[in-house]
Amino acid sequence: MIYWQLFLAFFVPNIIGYGGGPAIIPLIEAEVVGRYGWMNAQEFAETLALGNALPSPIATKMAGYVGYDVAGIAGAAIAVLATVVPSLLLMLGALGLLYRHRDSPRVKRMSQWVRPVIAVMMAWLTWSFFSTGLEGAGPLHTLLIAAAAAIALLRFRVHPALVILAALMYGGLFLG
Repeated sequence: MIYWQLFLAFFVPNIIGYGGGPAIIPLIEAEVVGRYGWMNAQEFAETLALGNALPSPIATKMAGYVGYDVAGIAGAAIAVLATVVPSLLLMLGALGLLYRHRDSPRVKRMSQWVRPVIAVMMAWLTWSFFSTGLEGAGPLHTLLIAAAAAIALLRFRVHPALVILAALMYGGLFLG
């Protein structure tokens, strides 16, 4: 039963999610944290931060980690396959269809409507992580980390992986 749940937890978000890894992270969180309770919001946020610091697509890293944590090597394999194979098959089918109709005004309008939906989902995920940080680390540490990260990313153009690493080190030193 756990293998089927793992399969569904990663299959469904990857089938209905549009826009790549960052767009489906809120859907994966809803399954892993909300539906099945394999992690709490804090653990999910830490897993996401660590996954973002490593190379390769985030959805497969999340699937591998959660699958392994829940059901060992077999769980990791099932979760990764549930993430990759259906998406690959749908992508190949959709790519063929979109290529055939690439000049259609309807296809162009559809693409324009999808972007705001992804932006709203990412804003919800950001708010969720910010709220979790306020509850766990408190407002002072959360705002300090957020401000330092924003300055590092926007003003000094520091690579996001380094910003995440610095935030993890700060948390380990001052909050651990």
